[in-house]
Amino acid sequence: MLTKKQFDILTAIERSGKFDTQRQLAEDTGMSLGIVNKTIASLTGEGYISNKGITEEGLQALEPYRVKRAIFIAAGFGSRMVPITLNTPKPLVRVKGQRIIDSLLDAVVAAGIEEIYVVRGYLAEQFDQLLYKYPGIRFIENPSYNEANNISSLMCVRSLLQNAYVLEGDMLLHNKDLVTKYQYCSNYLSVPVPVTDDWCFETKNDFITKVQVGGTNCQQMIGISYWTAEDGAKLENHIAEVYNAPGGKEKYWDQVPLEFYLGEYKITVRRCTFDDIIEIDTFRELKQLDPTYDV
Repeated sequence: MLTKKQFDILTAIERSGKFDTQRQLAEDTGMSLGIVNKTIASLTGEGYISNKGITEEGLQALEPYRVKRAIFIAAGFGSRMVPITLNTPKPLVRVKGQRIIDSLLDAVVAAGIEEIYVVRGYLAEQFDQLLYKYPGIRFIENPSYNEANNISSLMCVRSLLQNAYVLEGDMLLHNKDLVTKYQYCSNYLSVPVPVTDDWCFETKNDFITKVQVGGTNCQQMIGISYWTAEDGAKLENHIAEVYNAPGGKEKYWDQVPLEFYLGEYKITVRRCTFDDIIEIDTFRELKQLDPTYDV
């Protein structure tokens, strides 16, 4: 098993396709130059890198961390985006000519993730248009989208959560580098904020210790998470347990690992900014981003 520092150096070299200078690796990974030099020495000693770059042994060492699939949650109505969502599912709404979900799908494809699932419900047939650009997509129907919260979508894909991204289909992604082909541990994207009235995390040493609505000096939740093989297997069972419990259908799926079973997971945050990714919550926000709707 790789250490986190070894993983970060190996993936940085793999992404660039060459052995960058130690100084460049320090900049790319946020490590000190001393730690980079020490980590490079350990990786070289284990045969994972050479002066030409990452070796075949290094690629094999990364293989357990490869993302196997991406699951898009796209079944909901998008009530706060009315009137545009009366005829179009929110992920398919166009912003400056591009469907919202395409910004995420393009990043997933660019990362070499071939298994792509879209959980659909509201106006499900409209998602067929995605097949022209992304013929490998597999659709999964959520028959309960209109009578249960988004935990119902996870019930439909709970057996697919190992080594998987789970992405809310209505996020507008500007920085495709947030979706990578390797991930070290289970995590959520988050934005450090001084105050928010949205879902947010309290953290300790980057591990999530609490989830809540509204907070100060916290990490605002962003709707992209990753689940390791071990955590994905646990989540499969935990999702079903909560969903089938009294009142379970009214829960958000994120509450399962972040609230009801938090002690059984070690979930970190991956920091980003609102320049990297945003959720368009309301029709007013859509008009601000794309003035063609302001007519």
